[in-house]
Amino acid sequence: MKLSEEYWDQQWVAQKTGWDVGKPTPPLMSIIDNYSGDLSDKVLIPGCGNAYEAEYLIQKGFTNITLIDISETAVKKLQEKFRNFPQVKVVHQDFFKLIGNFDLILEQTFFCALPPESRSRYVEKMEELLSDGGKLCGVLFNRTFEKQAPPFGGNLKEYQELFKTKFNSIHMEECKNSIPPRLGNELLLIIRK
Repeated sequence: MKLSEEYWDQQWVAQKTGWDVGKPTPPLMSIIDNYSGDLSDKVLIPGCGNAYEAEYLIQKGFTNITLIDISETAVKKLQEKFRNFPQVKVVHQDFFKLIGNFDLILEQTFFCALPPESRSRYVEKMEELLSDGGKLCGVLFNRTFEKQAPPFGGNLKEYQELFKTKFNSIHMEECKNSIPPRLGNELLLIIRK
């Protein structure tokens, strides 16, 4: 299965968005609530989907938010949704081609959408995109899935090995405030560059 722009756009057109829970999740809200940086820090949400976390960031006063998604359908929805919010930039692009530096990158179901063979590229790209002292925060699935299609799972040991190739400050633990269907199956991720 090729997880191309066309594939993801077809998921949106067919409304096959099982990753969408209709609101920001408690782990991401907690990360945002406890963020100690400045409200003008540059925030990135890759593979952002409906970007509920961006709405929450706006409510909290953040002023420099970039959303990126490969699906043209998703991006058009986002451009309409955030048209009156100049603090939000919506980008239709392949994440691996993005250029920039960000102080906070929020991970919510983007990593698990990538085939496992792309994970080392993900880590390299995150290291490239993070500003010095920047953070990559979010959740990763701590389980395996039967099918060979998104979402792709993994485990703590696998993730630690993967991220330590580019980062020294890595914190992962069982996520205590996951939504009920994911409780016990997610790891909280906090990485500092």
